[in-house]
Amino acid sequence: MALEVTDATFDEVVLKSDKPVMVDFWAAWCGPCRMVGPIMEQLHSEYEGKAIIAKVDVDANQQFAAKYGVRNIPTVLVFKDGEVVEKQVGVAPKSVYEQKINAHL
Repeated sequence: MALEVTDATFDEVVLKSDKPVMVDFWAAWCGPCRMVGPIMEQLHSEYEGKAIIAKVDVDANQQFAAKYGVRNIPTVLVFKDGEVVEKQVGVAPKSVYEQKINAHL
């Protein structure tokens, strides 16, 4: 299962990571988010040891969603060295997410 990240753990897990981190900003009530969820689970398994695949529930954790301007969900951001290097808003095929993470491995 993709790593659940909260406002309390975001800094340590995402911003201080020595690996690229793909973060899915989502909410339980969001239909399109439920379409992206299984893709994130697959990527979590496939990229284990190479990258971190994480999820942030924006209803429970609004601090970093606001900081990074997440206005629509699902929004997937890729972080490298504490900086946003990729962004995908809305549902996309798995290959799009793979390209975004592969560009920073």
